[in-house]
Amino acid sequence: MLTSADLDFFAAVATSPSLAAAARSLGVSPPAVTQRLQELERRVGVRLVHRTGRTLALTEEGLLLADGGGSIVAALGSLTDQIQARRGAVTGRLRLVAPLGFGRVHIAPLVAAFQETHPAVKVELYLSDRHGTIAEGNWDVAVHIGELRDSSLVAQRIAPNDRICCAAPSLIALRGMPTSPAELANWPCIAIRENDEDTTLWRFVAAERLETVRVEPVLATNDGEVARDWAVAGLGVVVRSEWSIADDLAAGRLVRLLPEAPPPGADVMALVASRAGRSARVTAFIAALRQAFTRVPWREGAPAPPT
Repeated sequence: MLTSADLDFFAAVATSPSLAAAARSLGVSPPAVTQRLQELERRVGVRLVHRTGRTLALTEEGLLLADGGGSIVAALGSLTDQIQARRGAVTGRLRLVAPLGFGRVHIAPLVAAFQETHPAVKVELYLSDRHGTIAEGNWDVAVHIGELRDSSLVAQRIAPNDRICCAAPSLIALRGMPTSPAELANWPCIAIRENDEDTTLWRFVAAERLETVRVEPVLATNDGEVARDWAVAGLGVVVRSEWSIADDLAAGRLVRLLPEAPPPGADVMALVASRAGRSARVTAFIAALRQAFTRVPWREGAPAPPT
């Protein structure tokens, strides 16, 4: 007999391009996914997945299980939420996704306070700068910074956040202040490689017009804090989120460049999976997010208030 846990597991497999990707979305090792899939196939008596090299494809039976199972899980979740909502209960499992650095600094403390306020909720927080690779069925709320590519998700703005082009005073002393984005093509630049974006094509908004410049990074990393440290050391220009470098700007460790032509903003958003939109726990967590960022900590120099 299949359980709801089996259906949740297979939904993660079915919506992932490979077993390795499914393992990442579930937060377990690839061998654990393979073993559980084999056990599931043994119990149902048919092969559910064709494994070809590093990719996978569902069999006809696998497609049937994915479609039918998804509907069953959604119906069970909706029914449970409706029953709990009748008595005003905030219970169940809440699965959250947030960017690595921002999640560690701002979301993790909020999650701890939220769970203390709602002890009947079991919270799972997954920190990743590649939340787009995590299947929607495997999270309830995703905290996202920047442009939203998937318009099917319900998005709510939580806090303003600029993206700022900046450099250390020591680098500016050597090179002077740039007067246009195009000049950055000849500056040492630091690229942050994340979210499969074109990280060497920098965008700026000047007089309501979008201007782009192709930079040649002297340094590149997938870690925003490493890029910030390099910039503070005077090794290059970086474009970084306001929340990350507000203290450095205030202390003079970094200086804003091209204030008349800033990069496009990257507000903090809460994305809600469509199937979880009406649950009491999701509603309560979104309310906690809004409360926490009523005062924007990187603009007021104060920590977010507890919920």
